[in-house]
Amino acid sequence: MRRLITIISPAIAGLIAAAGLAGPARATGPGGLDAYYGQRVAWSSCGNGYECGKLRVPLDYSKPGGRQIRISLVRLRATGKRIGSIVLNFGGPGISGVDSLKAAKAVVSPSLRQRFDVVSFDPRGVGASAPVRCLGTLGLDALFAADPTPDNRTEVKQAQQWAKAFAGACAKNAGKQLLAHVGTGEAARDMDVMRAALGERRLTYLGWSYGTYLGARYADLFPTRIRAMVLDGAENPDQTGVEFARSQAKGFQVATESFMRDCFKAKDCPFKQHSVSAAWKRLAALYKRADRAPLRNTYDGRQVSEAVARTGVTNALYAVAYWPTLRVALADAFKGDGTKLLLLADDYNGRRADGTYDNRYEALMAINCLDHPESRCPYWPVKGTRFAKKVRAQGSPPIVVVGTTRDPATPYGLAKALAAQLSKGVLLTNDADGHTAYSGGSSCVERQIDRYLITVVPPRPGACSVKA
Repeated sequence: MRRLITIISPAIAGLIAAAGLAGPARATGPGGLDAYYGQRVAWSSCGNGYECGKLRVPLDYSKPGGRQIRISLVRLRATGKRIGSIVLNFGGPGISGVDSLKAAKAVVSPSLRQRFDVVSFDPRGVGASAPVRCLGTLGLDALFAADPTPDNRTEVKQAQQWAKAFAGACAKNAGKQLLAHVGTGEAARDMDVMRAALGERRLTYLGWSYGTYLGARYADLFPTRIRAMVLDGAENPDQTGVEFARSQAKGFQVATESFMRDCFKAKDCPFKQHSVSAAWKRLAALYKRADRAPLRNTYDGRQVSEAVARTGVTNALYAVAYWPTLRVALADAFKGDGTKLLLLADDYNGRRADGTYDNRYEALMAINCLDHPESRCPYWPVKGTRFAKKVRAQGSPPIVVVGTTRDPATPYGLAKALAAQLSKGVLLTNDADGHTAYSGGSSCVERQIDRYLITVVPPRPGACSVKA
């Protein structure tokens, strides 16, 4: 899963005058979309200083007079002299932007809070925006515990049966009509309707992880409607889903070894032999043990299978702040107790304390199977369209692409590739561990991004190319 783990960012000082916002917002749209582009969001208080609203968009942009869906939005008003709105996407695909912003007011700096209305949203198919729903709690519990590394024909057949069952449940419970229209291309069109409904002539955007892919698709469609755009933890739109999976596998290998080397310095490190090769062997042995017989769990009645153990480790590799937790979780797991790995896996999979799930995994699969149909979607009930191509965004202003050198989920090479293919791409490098850089990653990156978003003056090359 591609997503952001939000970490609170420090404040930066100083305010700089804004640029590039003169002129009215676009009130009309192409191809019979005037009614959508002419709407304004009816905001209402939804607690703790937030305002919530809905945006009407067509389910199918080729049939604007047909079925409509509503996109759920949340907003924090600017605390000072307002420039306009900044739209955030927290990644995924499948992560609720509404819930994420409600959980973390400090995801952007006080300087940005002062100058912008901070807006986020649930993309179509996600959260409260025509959500894709497939399985209930018991079904998802079983799916997430299923063997991820089948060793024989019987286990391969079981994996195929799970894929068929999941696809069938999505077709039955979400419906093929919705499943056919939750792709990133249409979500990007929703963002342009949102831009107009917010009263903005041009879009100011900050996207993390999958949010960079969404931003790149927007830039491909509407390059001249961008005021400023930051793509942090970038994907490469020129990759297929299979190629991205290979890149990500290498990224997690690098991240795992960084965790191991850091662990060796800690007193509570559970790896007795302080060598990377020995640590890999012990981790592999843990997975094999959980595959043979699940680890015990003192939290509830579920079994901590190999899949659950792997997911728990993966989750903790997204942020250095989780590494101490992972050390303790692995120490317990090596003794046969998988409880803490289970809780890490639950956090990753969107399982709440009451046992219910949000729809992040179902949305992830539905969106990915449209965007990358060649990847893990042999039984999907609707046909996707491969997009993979270079994004030039000819006519756009400078677009800032942020890459972290040891990012597990979106490896640094992907950011370099995206910045190079954009007609006005600016690469900002963060030499560090963890997924994404803005909001708790690098103070240098945060200063450069804040300055750019406020003034539209891009960072100079190499501005943060030193170890964080």
